[in-house]
Amino acid sequence: MGEKKGQVGVGLGKALDVSTAVRKGIGRAKKHLITVSLRGTTIPHEVRIKRGAAKILIKPAPVGTGVIAGGAVRAVVEAAGIKDIVSKILGSKNKASNVYAALEALSKLKMRKNEVKNGAK
Repeated sequence: MGEKKGQVGVGLGKALDVSTAVRKGIGRAKKHLITVSLRGTTIPHEVRIKRGAAKILIKPAPVGTGVIAGGAVRAVVEAAGIKDIVSKILGSKNKASNVYAALEALSKLKMRKNEVKNGAK
């Protein structure tokens, strides 16, 4: 779940019926929202992350590139509101692991102090 303005969260819910599982997942996602640092329509810098067996590489891209990402990372990045990014999923093919690795990679993004003061462009 995300607001497409820099906040995104992921939650996994399990239950016997689908509606209860969705409700649980949404509740957990709302509790674990993170704010992603953005520079215009992309991210400020490259991040490589390993979480369990999943390895994710995300890189900033020029305006107009679009979202070049696999299914699991694409869902997280689009929910966060990132328009231009290049990513690669390495290691695991487990979609849940890749989603959590992508979320962790986005949480590691940092802006430089002068960009925070002047506002990112």
